[in-house]
Amino acid sequence: MHYTPDTMTAFSSVTHICRDVNFGWLIRYIHANGASMFFICLFLHIGRGLYYGSFIYFETWNIGVILLFVVMATAFMGYV
Repeated sequence: MHYTPDTMTAFSSVTHICRDVNFGWLIRYIHANGASMFFICLFLHIGRGLYYGSFIYFETWNIGVILLFVVMATAFMGYV
């Protein structure tokens, strides 16, 4: 039982991976830190766009904002 989508056994699955799987704790920490690094890079990319005035390209900027919302919604749904 490495992964289970069932909500009743999900916590047991995570503790099993962290304790009983070889380097399971490392997989968990790399996954968490990688997700944080992804969002840091995403926000830096937005900051770069603000600094260089990319928001004047209205259609391109709006597509980027929509993609940001989609990424954040996907991450939230994966967390919940």
